Amino acid sequence: MLGILSAGIAPGLALLSYFYLRDQYNSEPVSMVLKTFIFGAILVFPIMFIQYVLETEQVIQTPLLNAFFATSLLEEFFKWFILFYTIYQHVDFDEPYDGIVYGASVSLGFATLENIFYLFTGGLQYALGRALLPVSSHALFGVIMGYYLGKGKFTRKRKSLWIFFSLFVPFFLHGIYDYILVSQKHWIMTIVPFMIFLWWLGLRKVKRAHELHDHNKDSFQVQDTTLHS
Repeated sequence: MLGILSAGIAPGLALLSYFYLRDQYNSEPVSMVLKTFIFGAILVFPIMFIQYVLETEQVIQTPLLNAFFATSLLEEFFKWFILFYTIYQHVDFDEPYDGIVYGASVSLGFATLENIFYLFTGGLQYALGRALLPVSSHALFGVIMGYYLGKGKFTRKRKSLWIFFSLFVPFFLHGIYDYILVSQKHWIMTIVPFMIFLWWLGLRKVKRAHELHDHNKDSFQVQDTTLHS
């Protein structure tokens, strides 16, 4: 049991630590990050219940709809809801990169508890595969979601568009990820390049969030100089 718990928790905490430590400015309060992580873990229960009902009642019967709606839309919407209504207006969300930290946190909270449940059912032999695919993909969906939330909060134009992207882009990418797994016989040939792309995109968003912070800081300094000149 201890081995399963360790294997289930370690990938999520490692990835969360990685994105937390990539914050080049004021690090987020650990208490807030952990609270968001716990919120994400709690989401597993209502989502599992809804998915169980959908499966039992055979509401969704095609792999495409199952991938995009029974899995992707449900999971990404609940995670987005937590971020938007508990974190977006919070005083600690004070720079663009913070969205990435909190997005990764809520996603990894969900992925970690889901991973523990899966390993209890399937066994430790799945630990490495789960770490490389579901856990890391959830982290990257959260990074992308948080990036667009940060962009929506800290840019003056097209705020509504960035908020929309913060849900739509992770939903779309998550749907593709699940569809590859449930619909293709030789899914490993497709999922590897997709995961490489996902990591490239996630790390690019990390870089862009830092650039957005620097741009906003420079703009503020120019305005401050103008006001005092």
